[in-house]
Amino acid sequence: MAERTVPRNVTIRDVARVAGVSISTVSRVLDDRHPPSTSPSAERVRAAAAQLGYQRDAFASGLRRQHTGTVGVLVPRLSDTVMAVFFEEVARACARRSGFAMVATTEDDPEAEQAAAETLLRQRVDGLILTTARLEDPFTAELRARQVPHVLALRTDHVSPSATGDDELGGYLATRHLLDLGHRDIALVAGPSYASTAVARQAGYRRAMAEAGIADVEHLVHESTFGMDSGEIVARPLLGGPDRPTAVFAVNDNTAIGVLAAAQAAGLSVPRDLSVVGYNDIPVSARLPVPLTTVRVPFDRIAAHAVELLVQQRTGTLGETLTVAPPTLIPRRSTARPAPSP
Repeated sequence: MAERTVPRNVTIRDVARVAGVSISTVSRVLDDRHPPSTSPSAERVRAAAAQLGYQRDAFASGLRRQHTGTVGVLVPRLSDTVMAVFFEEVARACARRSGFAMVATTEDDPEAEQAAAETLLRQRVDGLILTTARLEDPFTAELRARQVPHVLALRTDHVSPSATGDDELGGYLATRHLLDLGHRDIALVAGPSYASTAVARQAGYRRAMAEAGIADVEHLVHESTFGMDSGEIVARPLLGGPDRPTAVFAVNDNTAIGVLAAAQAAGLSVPRDLSVVGYNDIPVSARLPVPLTTVRVPFDRIAAHAVELLVQQRTGTLGETLTVAPPTLIPRRSTARPAPSP
């Protein structure tokens, strides 16, 4: 007889699907802190768990009985300076509490995120800080159902406890800066629609434009990822045509650097021909050949809030669902008044 292969990373969601019950029902049935149930749904849950080879994580079933002083942090990639800086701030916040932070990368892929989280949980971390959340995210819903202590940082799903910047205000400040300089034809390199950061920054852009009497901006909004390559790819056709904008707001510094590269390739001078604003104020932003105007995010405060919210969950006193730290506009040489029309 061929040996049955047990699927890797079988989750509580898989068991719920096979048993035809909710995730919360699976969590309750398989939680050894509750008296065993003999109901038909409970029997289906146990049969599905056995069929799939699911084993309940000891971390999830013993949250209030264990403490390792270690926090697991999920980031899309450490090659992204924002994520590297933020992880370092989380590590410092943990160290101030005599704790330790472990990091895992996900490439911003939901399946890789789940696998990385399970790996960290098997290492008996006390909880998770996720910078990878998506709007309407089924994985964060699963973590809530399993009662795994977790905090979303930088991004939010608007349900789980979250520590974020005020991205809507930051998008407004960036766009308002360009409007105050006299720009009206302001393009937005908008980021991905699944990320709350991109959605909120776009909302701030739209609010500022509407206040300036510019309601029709659909032709100015261009979705992208958060990478330099994406910023350059989006900006090439945008800057190469006769109707190019006089200014671009990119929703993070990486995409803004990509826009700067596209501007140079098109023979445009920044800021004489094109003003560019980024977001996050990563260390390189001030050291570019043309220092980048950007919006500074207080990563240290957000990291401290995230660790505090995680501690509150461990002690049973859930704090605010959303903790907001305000951003600051940092004007530099990449923005100026638009050149007079010929």
